[in-house]
Amino acid sequence: MEPGRLIEITDPADVRIAEFTAIRERDLTGRQGQFIAEGTVVLSMLAKAHGSGGAVRAEKLLLLKNRVAGLSDLIGQFPDDLPVYVAEAAVLDAIAGFHLHRGVLALGSRAAPPDLAQLIAALPESALVLVGCGISNHDNIGALFRNAAGFTADAVLLDETCCDPLYRKALRVSVGAVLAVPYARQGGAEEVLRTLAEAGFEIWALSPSGTVEIGAIAPGRRVALVMGTEGEGLPAAILDRFRSARIAQAPGLDSLNVGTASGIALYAIARAMGRLG
Repeated sequence: MEPGRLIEITDPADVRIAEFTAIRERDLTGRQGQFIAEGTVVLSMLAKAHGSGGAVRAEKLLLLKNRVAGLSDLIGQFPDDLPVYVAEAAVLDAIAGFHLHRGVLALGSRAAPPDLAQLIAALPESALVLVGCGISNHDNIGALFRNAAGFTADAVLLDETCCDPLYRKALRVSVGAVLAVPYARQGGAEEVLRTLAEAGFEIWALSPSGTVEIGAIAPGRRVALVMGTEGEGLPAAILDRFRSARIAQAPGLDSLNVGTASGIALYAIARAMGRLG
């Protein structure tokens, strides 16, 4: 990496890195299609997404100065004209508004996700999708995407009440999978499921009271697994309309965490569909 490529920041108020200031407050207000990638794993996923020429683009990097040498190969995966800003620890912490022990940030942008119907229409003949309904916890959203990537799901479909997967924490928990797995976030839960049903998907709603154990399902070519929010779970209207599945667990436990449950369910169905080696 050419030393001249690095741009040192000494003033936390420098307008060139304004998008990185007060990160937590900006997380709450939203970034209108832009996002903050944090950590080397997510940065690596951003580099791959940027290089693919798709909807995700890197805008600029902001790095702890003493980490640059160890990141030279990763920085080299981005175009030469991408700004790479560096700062000492005290300046970087003042910019972010908290101690940034990872010392690795990037600003990225994503084009608006495709329309729900368009995304479903583009799915392969044999497809597995994960659906989230009313999931407002960013850790759980990140876990859904990580599991979707790990167990070969073709897309994640979120209803409009789910939180934004481009939120910094969701993106970090997903280890960057949000940047790789196709997704849509729009419409009500019943609208999402109706569109899937019209496209020939078998819909299985996950609930501790489900009528079929997840390992007993013999899935067809197109399957949608539906996860509800923790505590309340899926609405009765969805559980009444679609087939429901449960994950066997020890008695006396209310339910599994959404991230854990989605991983178990995706593994079981992906394996039954012959998607895993």
